[in-house]
Amino acid sequence: MDNETELAVRSYFVEKRFKKNEFIIKEGLICTNVYFIQSGVVRRFCLEDGMEVTKWIYTDHQFITSLSSFFEQRPSFEIFQACEDTIVYSLSYADEQILLEYPLFSKFHVKQLRMYLSKINEFHHNFRLMSAHEKYIFLLKSFPEIIKRAKLKHIASLIGVSPETLSRIRTSII
Repeated sequence: MDNETELAVRSYFVEKRFKKNEFIIKEGLICTNVYFIQSGVVRRFCLEDGMEVTKWIYTDHQFITSLSSFFEQRPSFEIFQACEDTIVYSLSYADEQILLEYPLFSKFHVKQLRMYLSKINEFHHNFRLMSAHEKYIFLLKSFPEIIKRAKLKHIASLIGVSPETLSRIRTSII
């Protein structure tokens, strides 16, 4: 980025801190920020038939937001919660609109979105076809920080098994 764009980006991203278990994005409210995790763990989940179903677990150096809520400015159907004390850099929807006026930021933004959407599409296709054992191995190899830092019950929910079944899977791998 050129100096002008870099200065603008630095001025609009604001550091925020969330305590363990604090909600970052709440169901039913419009998500007005996109966040970059400097350090910490954040769980994305939905309530399905009164049960929390983990959709993903984010760790250091990942962007998080409720995509449809942020981009369409409509209420979120998902919840994001800090699983440990977490430091993020936050960009508001209004400030994103200002940054999009900078051609280099806009180009970067489109490139990032295209890559992110492509990876989400590929991930969901592959993850859906895997057994629970294969999902755990995939997470272990591709996202080891999730395995190291997330609660067992959240990982179990993510791969669609009970914590007891996940314990058996982990034991069979060791």
